[in-house]
Amino acid sequence: MAQAYSPGLTVTNSIVLKKDRILPLKGKVLAKKGDKVKAEDIVAETLLPGKVVPFNLANKLGVPAEMLEQYLKVKAGNNIKKGQVMAETKGFFGLFKTSVKSPLEGEIENISKLTGQMLLREPRIPIQVKAFIDGVVVEVIEEEGVIIENKSAYIQGIFGLSGERSGEIKMLASSPEEIIDPAKIDDSCKGKIIVCGALVTYDAVKKAQKVGVSGIISGGIDDQDLKKLLGYNIGVAITGHEKLGLTIVITEGFGIIKMAKSSFELLKSFEGHKASIHGITQIRAGVMRPEIIIPIKFKEEELIVEEAKMATLEIGTTIRVIRQPNFGLIGKVTALPEKLTKVESETMVRILEAELENGEKVTIPRANVEVIED
Repeated sequence: MAQAYSPGLTVTNSIVLKKDRILPLKGKVLAKKGDKVKAEDIVAETLLPGKVVPFNLANKLGVPAEMLEQYLKVKAGNNIKKGQVMAETKGFFGLFKTSVKSPLEGEIENISKLTGQMLLREPRIPIQVKAFIDGVVVEVIEEEGVIIENKSAYIQGIFGLSGERSGEIKMLASSPEEIIDPAKIDDSCKGKIIVCGALVTYDAVKKAQKVGVSGIISGGIDDQDLKKLLGYNIGVAITGHEKLGLTIVITEGFGIIKMAKSSFELLKSFEGHKASIHGITQIRAGVMRPEIIIPIKFKEEELIVEEAKMATLEIGTTIRVIRQPNFGLIGKVTALPEKLTKVESETMVRILEAELENGEKVTIPRANVEVIED
């Protein structure tokens, strides 16, 4: 049977996941191997160096750089408080003294005897890494972080915004094609991950922010609403760092696109369950997709990770069309002709035949679809 690699999005009710939770620089690991952790548990922490601020102390004091040392009240390596005297002249008979106070709280990085320049460093910034998923710590990387495994229901999105959050799943849409009224988003949605249908509108996102929703899952989103929400056009850079107060995961694409039935039914079956989501997206090298992770009960011996397999096209494979026409539609592969076929661009490509969910039978270049691994 003919097979071909095709990018795929996973939708499954049971998968073993492994997540690296690593600090940006060396610090302290708080979890031990074998620990059972919750998504909100802090597993590692460190302190990032604060911003360096140059300060011309000799100039401020009004003395030559070579004379500065005799007037110093502090030295390199000292911690200082804002307003603390760092240097002071003797004055005349104890009068007319000149003193210079620290403009910030932090520490003294360096004092140059040649230039009279001082480098001050603002307070260190605490960084904490949370587990993100409920699971078991299977490996500890000294001074760096941990690796956590769990068994979960799992959905990969196609696009997302903002970082990691968790909350209970709440279904607002009654069907994959519904466009919810923002009025449905009320106080009962606070801290929850709400599931919409074919579209989440700008007004719905703003209402969710006001209510305190943790996350939004939707089939589609309008690109103009995105621009209005963010204040700029989304490019091809990594998303996931947006400061929205909530996380958005789009499962299908841009515009009004009903959520895939498999994704919608899976989310519906886990309504009320805790989930972890993130919106990190990168479509170039090192592809990253948004994720919806719903931990399920497991025995530790079940955490046996099989070797990952590439998504393949076969007869019966579920696919999503990722180019116009039929963008976003779901279907099943019905045939995989071996011969190259000429398309509109006059290019000779491999094609596939598929039956879409609406019953339409189509012929599509294989490069224009992605596998939905279910």
